[in-house]
Amino acid sequence: MDKLKVLVVDDEARMRKLVKDFLVKSNFEVVEAEDGEQAVDIFFEQKDIALIVLDVMMPKMDGWQVCREIRQYSKTPIIMLTAKSDERDELQGFDLGVDEYISKPFSPKILVARVEAIIRRTAPETDDSLLQAGGIVINKAAHLVTIDGKTIDLSYKEFELLTYFMENNGIALSREKILNNVWNYDYFGDARTIDTHVKKLRNKMGEKGDLIKTIWGMGYKFEPEDSNL
Repeated sequence: MDKLKVLVVDDEARMRKLVKDFLVKSNFEVVEAEDGEQAVDIFFEQKDIALIVLDVMMPKMDGWQVCREIRQYSKTPIIMLTAKSDERDELQGFDLGVDEYISKPFSPKILVARVEAIIRRTAPETDDSLLQAGGIVINKAAHLVTIDGKTIDLSYKEFELLTYFMENNGIALSREKILNNVWNYDYFGDARTIDTHVKKLRNKMGEKGDLIKTIWGMGYKFEPEDSNL
C-alpha cells in the first residue's frame, strides 16, 4: 500500500523536522513548505496530499489565508498549529474549515495520533457504509450526506460528528464521550469545540438540525421520530 502524503507547513525548520520525523516513523510520506505561498503552490502541484499540518504565523501568507485558498477548491483535512490559545483564533479556524486546532507547545505523538484518526475516518469504507434515519442518509464510503434527497456540504469534522450521532441513534452522549470518540482526545472539560461544531452542523441541516437534541448539563442526543438505522 502506498504511503499517505502529509504536507507540513511551518517557517521554523526545527519544527518541520520534529513533525516530519514522527510522521515518517508512523509510515507517512512528508513534504515540507516553509511559508504560506510555497504551501499553496505545493498543494495544487501535488494532487495526492492526504492531510495538511499548517502553522498560523508565517511570512508571505499566513495560515488563515492558506486555509482560505485551499478551502475554495478542496476539503483535504487541515490541522492548524498555533502559539496562540485565544478562543477567537480557535473559532476563526473552525469557521474557515480547519479540522483540528493544536496550540504550541504540543506532543508530537498526540499530533500523529490526530493525523492517523482523521486519515482513518476519511478513508473509504466498504462495509456498512450507509446510515439512514429521519430523512438523512450518510454514505461513509463517498463521504456524502443527503437530507430528503438534497446533498448538504459538511466539513470533515461535521461529517464525523453527524456520523457518530447517527451511529448512536437515541443514545444520550456526554461531551466527554463525543470528544473522545470524534476528536480522539480529551479537551479537559472544555466544551466549546463540540458546541461550536454542533451549532454549525444544525444550521447546515436546516429543520433537521432539531433532531440533534441538547441534554442540558450533559451533552447531546440524535433522536429522529422515525429511524431505519
